Amino acid sequence: MKKTNKIDYRKNLIEKIEESVEQKEITVDSVKTAYLSAGNGYPVIFLHGGGAGAITWYPSIGPISKKFQVIAPDIIGYGESDKPNAPYDRPYFSKWLKSFLKELKISKAHIVGLSQGGAIALQFTIDNPEMVDKLVLVDSAGLGAKASFGSMIGMIWMNSFPSSLANRFNSPYILHTPSKRDPNHSLYSIAVIKDKGGKNAFKQGRGSAVSKIPEELLKQIKNETLIIWGENDKLFSVEYGEATAKIIPNAKLHLIQDAGHLPLIDQTEIFNEILIDFLESE
Repeated sequence: MKKTNKIDYRKNLIEKIEESVEQKEITVDSVKTAYLSAGNGYPVIFLHGGGAGAITWYPSIGPISKKFQVIAPDIIGYGESDKPNAPYDRPYFSKWLKSFLKELKISKAHIVGLSQGGAIALQFTIDNPEMVDKLVLVDSAGLGAKASFGSMIGMIWMNSFPSSLANRFNSPYILHTPSKRDPNHSLYSIAVIKDKGGKNAFKQGRGSAVSKIPEELLKQIKNETLIIWGENDKLFSVEYGEATAKIIPNAKLHLIQDAGHLPLIDQTEIFNEILIDFLESE
């Protein structure tokens, strides 16, 4: 019997996306960046959190791609993209994202960032406000939240000794209802970290990508912003989303009940509806 591998887990998740999805890759500053592309129209860039990669967005790529062109990259250091020795701080990720979009000839797009991807989206918006149309932050890092002791143990365990046991320990900290996550996502996450260089982003970044962004920089963001937060997030408390909605000038907050750190998985239909309504609004 053929042993299931990382690519199989990813393929199984892609097959769950009802719309047609293309798997592509380009070279950005001599580094391979893999990405998923679906739909047509105005571009929406999905930035995943620390962990698996672009396929984390499997519940949302299909519905959003019915209205927009969805581009979900495996952020450098994750997924099927290269994992070089690098600082893995926000300026590094922001520079990579700018080069990625330029390579695709995208001069402006909606940016949607989840967890660490939210911190990257914030840095990119601060650095390149003219390239961002609407900004969406989903249970975003970079806003001052400190992970609880239990969730910190889970993250260190998962990123140091990835296993199904570590994943089971970690899951209740990132999901309100862990059973809602497709098992292929968990298995893919473990396989990515076990890959050559798969621990680089965690070990070499040392948390710098998710460190608090100064309030004076957040106040500079003039882009229309939506902050989506799972009310039951055990990793980053909802209070940080509430506080940030009062700091970013054109921000509004939408809380999702019975959802943890990954509301797109805990409450998929509600999450997608909120996101589409915001992106389509005038």
